[in-house]
Amino acid sequence: MSTLYARDEAAVAGIEKLRFFPLEVVSGRGSTLITPEGRELLDLSATWTACGLGHGHPAVVEAVSRAVRSAPGAGGLSAVHPDSVGLAEDLLALVPGTGERRVYLGHAGSDANDVALRACRHATGRRTVLAFEHSYHGGVGVAMGVSGVHVDAGAAPDADAVFLPYPNPFRPAGGDIDADVHACLDLADRHLATGTIACLIVEPILSDGGLVVPPDGFLAQLHERCRRHGVPMICDEVKMGLGRPGTLHAFEHDAVVPDIVTFGKVLGGGLPLSAAVGPAALLDAPPAAALLTTAGNPVCTAAGRAVLATIVGEGLAERAAKVGALLQDGLRALDTDLIGDVRGRGLAIGVELVDPVTGAGDPRLAAQVVYRAWELGAVVYYVGGNVLEVTPPLVLTDDEAVRATEILGAAIADAAAGKVDAEEVARYAGW
Repeated sequence: MSTLYARDEAAVAGIEKLRFFPLEVVSGRGSTLITPEGRELLDLSATWTACGLGHGHPAVVEAVSRAVRSAPGAGGLSAVHPDSVGLAEDLLALVPGTGERRVYLGHAGSDANDVALRACRHATGRRTVLAFEHSYHGGVGVAMGVSGVHVDAGAAPDADAVFLPYPNPFRPAGGDIDADVHACLDLADRHLATGTIACLIVEPILSDGGLVVPPDGFLAQLHERCRRHGVPMICDEVKMGLGRPGTLHAFEHDAVVPDIVTFGKVLGGGLPLSAAVGPAALLDAPPAAALLTTAGNPVCTAAGRAVLATIVGEGLAERAAKVGALLQDGLRALDTDLIGDVRGRGLAIGVELVDPVTGAGDPRLAAQVVYRAWELGAVVYYVGGNVLEVTPPLVLTDDEAVRATEILGAAIADAAAGKVDAEEVARYAGW
């Protein structure tokens, strides 16, 4: 163990660590991370999508440098400044919707979702939240209580949360995905009809639950039922939105316009920034109900404006669609029976690792593959127990996509051949 990693173990709280291998980094550029020894690693995670523009993007560097030099205060709590107002206006222009709308600015997807959920409860006078099994919406407050991943791990669910099954085309619960979709929608409809539902929150692609891409039309059918019963639908785009799925917004795939859309991760370009965009009737009251002193600060909002301008100006959604197709094709072409499924949209890709005999998910293999990939020169993590989550920066090049396929293919082959030290891997708990 290196000195840096030992210092981390002695000083940083374990409750905020999710470690898969002893990753140490001192700098980065584009889709490359650099270790203290100067080793270059291909970043296939983008820090769980937070560094969506890669590392050291010039537009973010310039915006943050300008803001730091002349920052007017440290937040938008009791004052206004050009970048907080400007970022809100930028989001209103980019997120479809009608009527009078507002933007909440926060620090992370967790607080954006928490605020959106609490706002719906306050505005409707209802308590029950419809969410999904194996979902992830945050690590604090109501958002944590309606996150299926946290509940799966033993956290107490929110007292008024109801969890619906998320349709998984690769592993339909009843053996028929159409039947699963029907069952989910029927269950949602029955709850919505009770008149007790404050809102429904959904990920357009289930991310930490296994990067599950639902059947086409599922989100639209879900939205139609919410509208029928007058229940707001919150679309959590924190991890899968803003260019990653090959469109600016993931919900565009089903041509829906959610009532509230939440953002985080990529929005800050690596800095803490989140947002919720929705009706003024939901987000305007009560005043001072969501106070974070440094929310809407000049530095993070300047970064956010630069990120949005870059995604749109450089056509990164279109680029994600093109490079993502190349990457998915390469992964599907790998000669191995250990991959049960390659799925995704754009640069949101899931590689499901399985036992070739039974077809069951293989979490042990996934842990060894991500460890071996790190040894071979790439950073990738797993979600849902056995699914490699491939979410590189949106600036990934064609050549880097080819190299990613080569490294992941070699990592899978090496893990299967017993070339990975299982005892060493076991030191890193992962999920």
